[in-house]
Parts: sequence; C-alpha cells; structure tokens
Amino acid sequence: MAEPFYITTAINYPNGRPHIGHAYEGIATDVMARFQRLMGRDVRFVTGTDEHGLKMDQTARNLGRKTIDLADEMSGHFRDMADKLNLSYDEFVRTTEQRHHAASIELWKRMEANGDLYLDRYEGWYSVRDEAFYDESELVDGEGDEKLSPQGTPVEWTAEETWFFRLSNYQDKLLALYRDNPDFIRPESRRNEVMRFVEGGLKDLSVSRTSFDWGVPVPGSEGHVMYVWVDALTTYMTGVGFPDANGEMFQRYWPANIHMIGKDIVRFHTVYWPAFLMSANLPLPKQVFGHGFLLARGGEKMSKSAGNVVDPMELADTYGVDQLRYFFMREIAFGQDGSYSAEAIVQRANGELGNAFGNLAQRTLGFIAKNLDGYLPAIHGHTESDAELFETVDRAISSEIPDAFSSLAFQQGVEVWLRAAFACNGYIDAEAPWALRKTDPERMETVLATLYICIAQLAVAIEPVIPGSSATLLDTMGIPTENRSYDGIRDHWYSALAESGFQIEAPKPLFPRLELREEESAA
Repeated sequence: MAEPFYITTAINYPNGRPHIGHAYEGIATDVMARFQRLMGRDVRFVTGTDEHGLKMDQTARNLGRKTIDLADEMSGHFRDMADKLNLSYDEFVRTTEQRHHAASIELWKRMEANGDLYLDRYEGWYSVRDEAFYDESELVDGEGDEKLSPQGTPVEWTAEETWFFRLSNYQDKLLALYRDNPDFIRPESRRNEVMRFVEGGLKDLSVSRTSFDWGVPVPGSEGHVMYVWVDALTTYMTGVGFPDANGEMFQRYWPANIHMIGKDIVRFHTVYWPAFLMSANLPLPKQVFGHGFLLARGGEKMSKSAGNVVDPMELADTYGVDQLRYFFMREIAFGQDGSYSAEAIVQRANGELGNAFGNLAQRTLGFIAKNLDGYLPAIHGHTESDAELFETVDRAISSEIPDAFSSLAFQQGVEVWLRAAFACNGYIDAEAPWALRKTDPERMETVLATLYICIAQLAVAIEPVIPGSSATLLDTMGIPTENRSYDGIRDHWYSALAESGFQIEAPKPLFPRLELREEESAA
C-alpha cells in the first residue's frame, strides 16, 4: 500500500469573500498534494472554513443577518474558489458541522482529563480581527492613545469568566520540540521568531468566552463557548475522522505531514496547537510551513481597509486558472513575501508557458499530424544530441524537480522545468525537422520521436502546477494513465504507443496569447 501523506491549508475565516492570498495558499498546497500523488503517495488534502468566533458574529450582526446564514454563504464562496482553481482537496470541513463539534469536544475533554483546564477570570487585551489575546508588552502605539496588536489591528480590553489552558506548563516541552525537530517550523526565520517568543515565557491561555454564544459549547459549562482557535485547529483532525482516534482513517493519516499557513498565524499553529495535542496525548504534526504574504503593486499588504483586495475568481476568469497557478509558483520564492501585478501574469504566461512550452508542443505535434498523418514517428537510432536532450530532461524529472518540490522550493522546481523546455527548443531549432523532411526522412522521424517523448515527460513534470493544461496535452498525445507519474513517464512507453496505431490530431494552442486590459496597460 502506498505511503500516506496528509496536507492541509489553513482553515479560512469567511467573514468576507476569499482574496488572492487565500488563492495563493490553496494553490501552493495543491501543488504539493499533486506532486506527492505523482510520486506515488496516498495523499489526503483537507481545507475548509473556520466559521465561529466574535468577528464572524459581529459581521453578521452589522449586516442584520443570522450568523449561520452568513457562514453558509461565505463558506460557499471559499468552496467555489477551491473548485475554480482546480484544488484537488479530498475534504472540505466546516467548523459549524456536527462532526466537527464532536471532534472539538473530544479534544477539550482530553485536555481537561489531563488537568490542563481551570476556571478563572480573564482581564486583558483582545483583538477581534485576529481572534487573539495579547499581553500589554506586545502592543504597539496607534494614533493618540490607541493601542494596536503586533499585527496593527485594534485591541479592546476584555474582562469575563473563562476557562484557562495551562500553557505555561508546556514551555520546556515546546522548546524541546523545536530543538529536536528543526523542521517542525519552516522556514528558519519563522522558527527563530517562535523560539524567541516561547523563551520569553508563556502565560496560561484563555480558551473560552461568555460574551457571545457563536461557537462550540464547552462541555459541562453552561454559557461558555470554546475560544475560536481551539475549535479551528481541531479541524485538521476532523478531516481525518477524529474523534474516532482508533479509526482506520485517523490511524492512517494523522499526524499531518504539513500544515500550510500564512506567517501571521504561525504562533497559533506552533505554540498553542502542539501544546493542546501534547495535553490530549495525541501525535503532533510533522511540519508547519508559514509562507509569506502576497503584496499588491507597490509592496502594500492587501486588505479591505486599504481597498486593494483582488478577487482571485476574476483573475482566473481573465487570465486562466493554469496561467494564474503558474505565475504564483514561478514568480515568488515560497516562504517569502511576493508581489502581484496583471502585467507580470501576462508576461510569464506568454513568454514561458506560451512561447517556451506551448509553442514547442504545438509545432512538434502539428508537424507530426501534418506530415506523418498523425502516426507516431519511428526511431532509427539515436545520436549524441538526442542522448544529451534525454539526459537533460531525465535529470530534471528524476531528481531536480522532485528534490525542489519535496522541499517546497516551488520556484526552483519550475525554473528547472523551464530550462528543460528551453533545451527542447534549442534541440528542435538545431535539428530542423522541417529541413530533414526532404534530406533525411529517417532522421526527421527520430528527432520528432525524441521531442515527443521529452514533451510528454515535461507535461507530467509540470502537472502539479498546471494540471488542466497538462491533462489536455497528455490526452492529446495519448499518454496512458499509468504513465502519468514521475516514474511512469520514464518507462519505455513510446514504442507500445507507436505500435498501437495511435494517431494524433493537430493540437489546439494550449496557452492562447494574453493581452492586458486597457485599464491595466494604462496603470
């Protein structure tokens, strides 16, 4: 049986429609999930929406709506985004589902049984926007006497009866976790930040609220609902069958291999989450990766208040789903902040997807369809130049791309793929099969067969990034399903396909040329 691999996005907070940052995270997580499938792993990919908490309740009240109605609508937008962007998720979990309430209550009971919960009174600063508590020492000055969270969000003084989690008991255990498992938090800069925070001392954490009732009820404690992060983090286990901790699915997939999250919520995932799991005597996730922000033109962080939020659905409709996915993985070093512009999407799509790969496939396959009636060309012995191209492409798909993708270095993996595509273009220009058609038809066939094999290999290699276009091309080329993996496409499939009498039809352009809209050109 294939080795399991479990990956999640952050559980998105749907008090508004999804923005381009949600799309970026979802695409990156999907690229990793698809890559692991191509490597033969049994992948489970979970995403969803975190629908509880004061912020969600206040948003609904301000709109004069029932909170569950707003949650239903907004969660639907996030699911639509995941489907639009071709995210291959296995489970979409909503925190308002009863199965998730059961999972959260079980986690709570386990922490309580371990003696880590106690009732007291909380007085301190709380950010509704972050759904987070902050110590006085963490606040920064705003305008006048205003105090802000480290994220620059407003905070308010809160006082209420609450359940506390004995987070202070886990300081040494967490530091040992970071020390003994250096890849638990990635990239390194996030790990250093978290270690400094924990080394500074941990205070017990308020984990229930009584000032509102929109959340998972605390078992045996009337009027209390769970702190939204206790509830939200548990979603990762709901997606693999918890609270049935002895069930086949939970036993197979938990703990998660990777939680893919934004850098602004690293603390919740690398301090609170492992402490909760330690208390509940449950295995810890293997890695939390805190990626950077996607910034607007000029390097500004996108936010509704700044009026620069970009709708990913509109971008996908305008430029194409695969073109958008490619841009994100090609343009930005994963883990660092990156910027977006319509001009950059168009340049990458036209210059690299269109010219370097799309045109390569178009002229090679079109030439075969026109000059060989679509029958695959025979191989009449390879030359040194053929061997060099095979070696370049094979090295890319057998080691360089997998090595990069497995370490979440998506940009480097795409660069390797692009260099291999450039090598194919250099080869076709040097060998000139259109000239060989008259002077050496057998050599022409070998050149075309060499290109056919390499194009198919490159189409499989880039499938995690541009799955729709890759599938279209591989279907056109007649590549069997069993060969659509990193190992399978290196097998000797070509002879069998050629001998089967397969005929290729003249392909349609994979990546039609994009043009900037007038307002974007003016900008």
